[in-house]
Parts: sequence; C-alpha cells; structure tokens
Amino acid sequence: MWNWLVYAALAVSVLATTGGLVLLAVRALQALRNLKRLRRHVAKELDRLADLAEQTADKVETVSDTGELDRSLASLRASLAQAAVLREFWDEATSFTALIPRK
Repeated sequence: MWNWLVYAALAVSVLATTGGLVLLAVRALQALRNLKRLRRHVAKELDRLADLAEQTADKVETVSDTGELDRSLASLRASLAQAAVLREFWDEATSFTALIPRK
C-alpha cells in the first residue's frame, strides 16, 4: 500500500541528486572557462606591461642622453658672457653722452 509513496520518494531523490550533479558539472565547467579566460587576460596584460616597460626604458635612455644639452648650455653661457661684455661697452659708451650738453 505504501509502496507507491516509497517509489515516488525514491524517484524524487534520484531526480534531485541528478539535478544537483548536473548543476555541479555546469558550475565546474564555468569555473574552468573563467580560469582559462583569466589566464589569457593576465598573459595579455603582462605582455602589454612588458611593452610599456620597454618603451619607458627607451624614453629614459633618450632623456638621459645629455650630451646635446651640455653643448647647448655651454653655447648659452658663452653667448651670455659675450652679451655681458657688450652691455658693459654700451653702458660705457652711453655714459659719455650724459656729459655732452643738449640744446
């Protein structure tokens, strides 16, 4: 008499167990896909980071090359010294004009 109830409970438990195992398998596959995607993105970002580091090293090398800057600075100092001498001569020349009477 109660056999059908036992069989129904057994069928429900088998279906629930099967559904749980299917859900577990689906979640495990999703986790594997997410892990693969994560590894792929991490590899891409590491490659990008390596490229940026290489570009930065090239820029640092370019910036640290101060030979041209030193030459330009030496030329500027020479020009400033020459301008100072010319200003001195100009001031000396114009100081005599103050002594000349004006009309």
